[in-house]
Amino acid sequence: MTPSSRRLREFAAGVLAEAGALVERLEPEGLEALLPAPVQQALQTPDWLRLGFAAELPPAAQRVSLESEWLTRLGGLLGARGRRATCVWPMVLPPLPQPERLLEHGLILHNAVYRLSGVRPAWTRYRLLVCRYSAISDEKREGIITFGINLATGSALDPFVDVLLAAVADDATPLEASVPSEVELPPDWPVARLHACLTRALPARVRAHLQPFISGMQRRLDRDLAQVFEYYSGLRQEAWQRLQRPGADAAREQVRLEAAEREYHAKVADLRQKYALRVTVELSQTLELLMPVQRLNLLIRRRKGERQIAMDWNPLARKLEPPPCEWSSTAEVTRLVCDEALHLVSPPAQAPCTQCSRAYCRVCHPRQCPKCGQAG
Repeated sequence: MTPSSRRLREFAAGVLAEAGALVERLEPEGLEALLPAPVQQALQTPDWLRLGFAAELPPAAQRVSLESEWLTRLGGLLGARGRRATCVWPMVLPPLPQPERLLEHGLILHNAVYRLSGVRPAWTRYRLLVCRYSAISDEKREGIITFGINLATGSALDPFVDVLLAAVADDATPLEASVPSEVELPPDWPVARLHACLTRALPARVRAHLQPFISGMQRRLDRDLAQVFEYYSGLRQEAWQRLQRPGADAAREQVRLEAAEREYHAKVADLRQKYALRVTVELSQTLELLMPVQRLNLLIRRRKGERQIAMDWNPLARKLEPPPCEWSSTAEVTRLVCDEALHLVSPPAQAPCTQCSRAYCRVCHPRQCPKCGQAG
């Protein structure tokens, strides 16, 4: 049984049991449940239910996968429960030897220098998000994407967000209910700031998840466009050949050529509409994780300017978080520092303008190039 199918089965078993059903796990890779009347009504199913979660199904089982409607049904049964949670994870912080070595691989500045000014224990506030995406073109794909952000430093947690979620989901993990009184936590982000972060961060991550699907869709589009082009090129060639014959009706052949041209462009437009990709992303769960970290304080210098930033080392994953990108929250480690406000950004966020070729910071100028006014 794969980890994903096992998680799906345990999720379904937990939701059904919480709703009052009698649940029993079956091999291979399934479960059956006896449902009370309210659950039958909510799921639109008889009182006895058998589900399967992998390639091999138990007899008479209905398949449950990320693409099936069963996740939507079970989500409806769950309602608003489990959508948002807060966990506190106190632990003894291990020492952090050789932080300079961590920074050598964890931060690359192309146009500035940095100096480690200190390492100290601290607490942070992680926002971990589980989102469900749906992509519809000539086919449909659905999936789950996880995203995490450190609200103290602004770092994205791509290298170990799944490690944190798995640790919290482990039933054997002891989670305390409150933060020690002497701890100073970073403030929560306003909704507008979090929304802006997700708007810029999620598209690239969803695109990476969908890359095989997009590549297959592009191959099918190219194939169909080639077939349409070949067909109408043949019609055009035949019309030209008829025009070369003695006594050919030039006016009639010209009408045929123009009609074929119109039909070709209409077919191409239909294909582009058929293969147009529409992607929706829905937030499924939000987890706030409060825990101690080792905080590395850095002094960034760019020409005559300087500023302080922080990067956290997570003791659960035993990894240094990626440096913050104040524009796109990318998890790559290469950064540039802008001249105007010393914003720390990834190279695409300080790329040259497509019209005047001037490089500029998208945090300072999010809407348009400051030199020529070209939309960013």
